[in-house]
Amino acid sequence: MKADDDAVGPQKVSDSFRDRHSNVNEKGKRNWVYALKPRGKLYRYRQWLSAGYLLLFFTLPFIKINGMPAVELNFPEARFILFGKIFWPDDFFIFAVAMVLAIVFVALFTVIYGRVFCGWVCPQTVFMEFVFRKIEWLIEGTPSQQKKLNAAPMSLRKFTKKAVKHLVFFMVSFLIAHTFLSYILGVHEVLVLMRSPVSENIGLFAGLLFFTGLFYFVFAFVRDIVCTTVCPYGRLQGVLFDKDTMQVSYDYNRGEPRGKMTKKLEQSLGDCIDCKLCVHVCPTGIDIRNGVQMECVGCTACIDACNDVMFRIGRPEGLIRMASGNQISKKTAFRFNGRMKFYSAVLLILVGVMSTLILSRKSIDTTISRVKGQLYQEVGKDSLSNLFQAKIINKTRTDVSFEFRVEGPVPGEVRMVDATHHVLKKESLNNSTFFIVVPVAKIKARSTDIRIGVYTNGKKTATIKSKFLGPFI
Repeated sequence: MKADDDAVGPQKVSDSFRDRHSNVNEKGKRNWVYALKPRGKLYRYRQWLSAGYLLLFFTLPFIKINGMPAVELNFPEARFILFGKIFWPDDFFIFAVAMVLAIVFVALFTVIYGRVFCGWVCPQTVFMEFVFRKIEWLIEGTPSQQKKLNAAPMSLRKFTKKAVKHLVFFMVSFLIAHTFLSYILGVHEVLVLMRSPVSENIGLFAGLLFFTGLFYFVFAFVRDIVCTTVCPYGRLQGVLFDKDTMQVSYDYNRGEPRGKMTKKLEQSLGDCIDCKLCVHVCPTGIDIRNGVQMECVGCTACIDACNDVMFRIGRPEGLIRMASGNQISKKTAFRFNGRMKFYSAVLLILVGVMSTLILSRKSIDTTISRVKGQLYQEVGKDSLSNLFQAKIINKTRTDVSFEFRVEGPVPGEVRMVDATHHVLKKESLNNSTFFIVVPVAKIKARSTDIRIGVYTNGKKTATIKSKFLGPFI
């Protein structure tokens, strides 16, 4: 890998990097980062992971399971479909547990591996480094060519390159916005909307343009500022890191004092030859040799760059590597400390709770209760009745028939107020009122336990316990 003399270099004043973000210069102006294209084993892994990520992102809305989208997050209608299962607002507690689980997972991952999530999985990084930056390299050339182009006066060549780049950026942003809309409304609805006149869906079209503009603005202009300034996760890492956290680290014991290789000084210098490639490939423009910094997103580009240099000069790889502070300073092995164990235990508990909630969740959810304020009614000379009310939620996408049956411990008969059988409409809440008639001879107490079986399409789906009110005995 060849160093680029025009690329952004490290700070020359000791510890001056701590006075400001890496994308701001001494005068407080934007310091545009012209990152070199990395190459190496870790970068290839990131490319494969990002390719799979992008393929999944753009194809998942088209995948159907049991006739339903694999993923649909319909916030306007409060309907969520995940891998063939529909979740409604009454399933909110499942999403609450899922959110807590996600937060604990991110905290655990950060405590152990630092900010690697940002560099390898975060959508901002994936789209920026493996979509938009590649487009920029293709149209405007290498980072040094980009810098020269930006510094040059306006010309037909510069205008054409800039116009083509920003047009492609906008088109890709428009595609991303439509894909996100497909996750909300479904691919079919989005295709219908695309064929319909704009005047019929002016609000939706305005929303699409807004999010297209937002994505375009972020990836064309904001870029690394999202990672260094906007994203709250970057701030959070400061309170989650400790000396046992694995992160991209420079081995100063081995690398210092740094300097160019010469026969005269070779024995007195460390392994770092001060080539600055670790700085030139960094997408946030930091010098990892200054130590742990908030702006480091853990993309590992500097590891690949340094390993390539170490290989070429015949020295061991790993001058920059994934290591904890204690591994560098004390040269000890990685330690799974108490905080990591605590987060792991909480995470396992939440995974168990989440799995139980999902596995025990029913597609037909029923609640039955005796109507309050109603006493028993006499039916003929030998029977009593109570009025009950049922709420049934059909979470499936098909209509189903249902009925109630008394299943003990006393015999009884269900008499619907309007019909013997009801039909549950798909994806809806159904209310039903019915009487339960019990022979008076079977009532031995003021309140008698009773079990009501719920049957949908002839199959039993639930048993509800309730009380049957009778006269004082």
